[in-house]
Amino acid sequence: MAGRLADQADYDRAGDAMRDFYQRSHRLIDRIMTAQGASFARARILKLVSLSGSLRSIDLASSFGYAPRTVTEAIDALERDGLVRRDPDPEDRRAKRISLTPAGEKAVEAAEGSRLEYMQSVFGVLSAEECDEIVRVVGKLNARLLELGG
Repeated sequence: MAGRLADQADYDRAGDAMRDFYQRSHRLIDRIMTAQGASFARARILKLVSLSGSLRSIDLASSFGYAPRTVTEAIDALERDGLVRRDPDPEDRRAKRISLTPAGEKAVEAAEGSRLEYMQSVFGVLSAEECDEIVRVVGKLNARLLELGG
């Protein structure tokens, strides 16, 4: 049996719920990470560099949808803090590849602990079936966003 068709009020409620979840979850993860001496934004960059081994600033910018200048400023700060280093790119002598220092690797490990704490704190109230339903619904929305060019 099919459910009723959604209307604008349903869309508004769903959109509001997703926005509220996004904002609250970012505040919580920032609070958890700040207590560990990190930030969510920095941890995301460090994690991607860790997963890649090394990559160019332009690759980071496109992965996150940030302006290249924003990423350059973030990399500058991470380099000043001794978490990343810039090495020549063997394929393009104009470019530099970003990689983690040993301190950066430790920061990624610490951030992973914060991420796990956050995930367990938030999603621990859900059953496996509810997690599956979230994955299904959000997956459907993500597919739609891709169709729309997002």
